[in-house]
Amino acid sequence: MTSYYSDEKNVQIILSLLKKHGIKKVIASPGTKNINLVVSMQNDSFFEMYSSVDERSAAYMACGLAAASGEPVVISCTGATASRNYLSGLTEAYYRKLPVLSITSAQSSSKVGHNIAQIIDRSVLPKDVVKLSVNLPIIRDDEDFWDCEIKVNKAILELKHHGGGPVHINLPTTYNRSFDVKELPSVRNIQRITYFDKFPDLPEGKIAIFIGAHKSFSKEETDSIDNFCASNNAIVFCDHTSSYKGKFRVLYALAAGQQNGNVSFNYPDLIIHIGEVTGDYYSLKMIGKQVWRVSEDGEIKDTFKKLTYVFEMSELYFFEHYSDNNSNNSISYFDSCKKHLDSLYRRIPELAFSNIWIASKMAHQIPRSSTVHFGILNSLRSWNFFELPDSVTSFSNVGGFGIDGNLSALVGASLSDKDKLFFGIFGDLAFFYDMNVIGNRHIGNNLRILLVNNGKGTEFRQFTHIAAQHGEHADEFIAAARHFGNKSKILIKHFSEDLGFEYLSAGNKEEFEQVYKQFLNPEITEKPILFEVFTNSEDESLALKAILNIEESIKGKAKQFAKNVLGDKGTNTLKRVIGK
Repeated sequence: MTSYYSDEKNVQIILSLLKKHGIKKVIASPGTKNINLVVSMQNDSFFEMYSSVDERSAAYMACGLAAASGEPVVISCTGATASRNYLSGLTEAYYRKLPVLSITSAQSSSKVGHNIAQIIDRSVLPKDVVKLSVNLPIIRDDEDFWDCEIKVNKAILELKHHGGGPVHINLPTTYNRSFDVKELPSVRNIQRITYFDKFPDLPEGKIAIFIGAHKSFSKEETDSIDNFCASNNAIVFCDHTSSYKGKFRVLYALAAGQQNGNVSFNYPDLIIHIGEVTGDYYSLKMIGKQVWRVSEDGEIKDTFKKLTYVFEMSELYFFEHYSDNNSNNSISYFDSCKKHLDSLYRRIPELAFSNIWIASKMAHQIPRSSTVHFGILNSLRSWNFFELPDSVTSFSNVGGFGIDGNLSALVGASLSDKDKLFFGIFGDLAFFYDMNVIGNRHIGNNLRILLVNNGKGTEFRQFTHIAAQHGEHADEFIAAARHFGNKSKILIKHFSEDLGFEYLSAGNKEEFEQVYKQFLNPEITEKPILFEVFTNSEDESLALKAILNIEESIKGKAKQFAKNVLGDKGTNTLKRVIGK
């Protein structure tokens, strides 16, 4: 009977990536758990295989072979105590920085701790045995495939990372007896590029930089991004945590979030990903065919599941390398995105009284050179639809992405410069969670707090949220309504005033118009200011729905055309054709 590769997907991914990385030397020890891996290797002439009954000997053989050949060496063993015998050889490899890849096969880790034969716990290893240890999944769906693909890439790349050394892969098996797979699956071969490696060429097509939360850019760093964009007809997708204020900034959430819009004409072919976690969920869809990650940590962070290169270097070095200092090249991609955005801004409808409406009124009027902190998630999303003045810096606690500590982070930042205004925009749950900090004796008069009080976690009542289907029933335990005075008109007034704040409030658009300019006073006032605005979750959801549906659907346009031209009869006919 002709035998090919095992049907086990995790085995196939390992083989495919070993081949892509040119790793062919294998020392196999006998056993049942590693049959699928070993037989699949044995059936592929690419692999140069050796046998060793004693796993301790196999690990030391791998040390000798890796040192002499200068190539990575794979060692494979079965379950039970077989892997324990690798420890002394892997310790040798660790201290000599030898690229030995230990693949220990096993049954599912769910069986650990249940007195099942040949099952031991490999989840914790001595610190000086391997540089990295990964546990692969048994692949049942696309998510498992991605998880496995990334972990194997990480493991292989770590063999040579920062001087190299041994790495461990724990490979679970289901004892599949089929070896009918003739071709290995297509997998992404992720490469790490350092200062000393050959740089790949930029691909043809549209290029965009996507910036997550990022520390402040120096002028030199901003100029390097601008030069890169000018040289390569590129743009920069940003949100209010990205810090970039250069010439090619595009705050694209309004366009990317359109539920009936089409932004595919502005999809990039390559995304260059810098920065960390983003709170701009809408712009996550603006990811092209592949992603290059640039970060000095050199870590594989496959945010968009399209990563092909990781550049372990400074962003400044990367952008300078790919720039030709020719600012006369086409900027048609930037112009296209800006034109689309401008068209949407001109058509924003009248919005319900909400955080989004407040942002539309205030964002462009934030005093020059001040700093804004946004609570997550509703406040950051609402204000990401509107640009701030270029001189204004902005932040949000998107690292851990919790509601706790947003107000304290604002207060801490405000201590850095008493002559500069610091604004904070928070929902009521985030505010009350952290409210004790405004009693801190170091609070300065440069602090301005906007509290959008809708009496609940309005995020869970937004029409886009999975909890919205439960309506008011969600208020009890999901949206946590009616806590903290249930939108009391005097609770925060007395609390803040007793702590030395000036208190402002508004419950509708008219009241807001009367007082918000006072909150935006560009001068340092005698007291810090707390501005409490009372909204409700229904209006919050209506405002979000309106701003995400500026672009009408094709179906909606067709219905309106039929009504205008053919009347109600024509509309009913169209409904039967295209559905309600």
